[in-house]
Order: sequence, then C-alpha cells, then structure tokens
Amino acid sequence: MREFTAVSLFCGAGGLDMGFHNAGYRTIWANDFDRDACKTHRSWSGAEVVCGDISKVDYSSIPRSDVILGGFPCQGFSLSGPRKIDDSRNTLYKHYVRLVEQNRPLAFIGENVKGLLTMGGGEVIDAIIEDFARCGYDVYYRLLNAKNFGVPQDRERVIIVGFRSDLKIEDFQLPEGNGFKMNLREAIGNMAPPEIGEVCMAPYSSRYMSRNRKRDWDQVSYTIPAMAKQVTLWPGSPDMVKVDKDRWEFGSGGETRRLSWREAAAIQTFPREMEFYGDLTSIYKQIGNAVPVKLAEFVAGYIRPYLEKII
Repeated sequence: MREFTAVSLFCGAGGLDMGFHNAGYRTIWANDFDRDACKTHRSWSGAEVVCGDISKVDYSSIPRSDVILGGFPCQGFSLSGPRKIDDSRNTLYKHYVRLVEQNRPLAFIGENVKGLLTMGGGEVIDAIIEDFARCGYDVYYRLLNAKNFGVPQDRERVIIVGFRSDLKIEDFQLPEGNGFKMNLREAIGNMAPPEIGEVCMAPYSSRYMSRNRKRDWDQVSYTIPAMAKQVTLWPGSPDMVKVDKDRWEFGSGGETRRLSWREAAAIQTFPREMEFYGDLTSIYKQIGNAVPVKLAEFVAGYIRPYLEKII
C-alpha cells in the first residue's frame, strides 16, 4: 500500500491525523497553538510538530505533501457587502487557504461544525468553495454523523474534501455511513473503574442540569464536548429525572458521575492505551476538540483510491 504524506494545520491531539495514519498516510509536519495538544500529537505521530502561532511560521519551511488536513473557524466572514478574507477572526482560515494555494497538494480535507452549512443562510459555505476554487480545487462537502461510522457517539460534522482541479475528479461524494455501529457497552463497558483524578469533579451548573445528560449502555453517547464540566454522564449512572421545563435532577440508587477522560477518549475512538498530556481540563479539551479517529479513518480510506489512480 502506497504511503501518502500529510501536513496538518490546527492538528490538536491528532484525531484527524491518526485516522489518516491508520489508513496509510504519514503526517510529516503539523501545527497547533496548544502546547499540551502538540506534546500529545508528537508522542504518537513522530511528525515534526511546530507549536505556536501559524502566522509566525515561515511558510517556506512547511514541506509539500500529498494532502493537507485541518479544521478552520469561519466566524469572521462578512455576510453583507464585500466579504473580507482578512477579517481578524478569519486568521486561521486565511492561513489554511494560503498553504493549500502555495503547496498545491493533491487534496485537502477539512472538518467543521454542522452550523457551518447554515451560517449566513448558506453564504459561508459558498464562500469557502469559491475561495478554494480560485486556488484551483474542486470542492465537495457533506454533513456526516460519526455514529454511522463505528463511533459510539452522536457527532454531526461537515467534512470538506477538495481535489486539485487538474486531476479531473468529478461527482465525488462521501457516503452517509459504512454500516458499522457501536454502542457504549461495546466501547467502554469493560473498562476498569476510573482512578482518582481521571473524572471532572466540578459542580454541576444550571446549564448542565437544563437537559438530560445520560445515554444508556445500548445507545451511543451524546457529543463529547471540549469543556470538562459539560462532559456527559457515565451510562452506569442512574437515569436523570425531568422536574420542570429546562430543569432536570439526578436519579437515585447508584453512582452519578461524568465520563472519565479515558472513557471520553475511547468514545472518540482513540486507542485505549493512548496518553494525553496536560492537566485534566486540558486533556478533556483535547479529546472533545478532536475528530473521531474512526470517522477520519473512513474518510482517509475512501479518498485513497482516487489518489492512487493519480499516481
């Protein structure tokens, strides 16, 4: 199997990169601003991980690769009047476009939240396609739910795939699933009880108690968030009880706790033996911000035949 190379912006702990790694790609260079996430990524990938502000990186030092990976924020688009890519809130997006235009990979892959498709009544996703088209890429996107790809979690994300236009890849579309399902029992049912310091013990806020936070063993998890104190309940916890509009209470008759960071990582389909660096808040953040590994692995494997036809 041919090994394709990847460069990754906003790599975090490396969920997207790890999925591509599992499918036969090798990340040779990566960047993120979070020092803990960089250390975690570096520990498993062997890539050159440059930690810091991407705007201060010498672009001539970024190696060329077969693909470029990363997710980018889009809050800074001007939706009325002229759209300015130089809006200060668009810094990361601007650098992603710039790197794709400069290094001309065979393909780029981006990931973003579901809301991207409705921002500005659809104008933002149209603008993204337009920007990459000007760089010489044919762009395709689809909203996917990770639970349809063997990830035990409800997590809807927009996956954006761009192929260099000269490659003539037309009518590309990612499927809605691959037929693999996994529930919480299969994912974390046999994990050892968490050790001291592996579970967020912060008080439960009124926001947390405004809705049900528990899924059962035979279901998939709610979306794993990046904020430790908002992490949902371990499925062995008693059922929550609705007592009023936007107000729930914990049930009785057992232990109520949040998912441990190790359980959250397994639900994100990271390897069980994987270690994350930083304090507990940082670890939960790295896990919650990541692309589920199994979803990324599917996308990587799905586009591989298209790239192999080119080489």
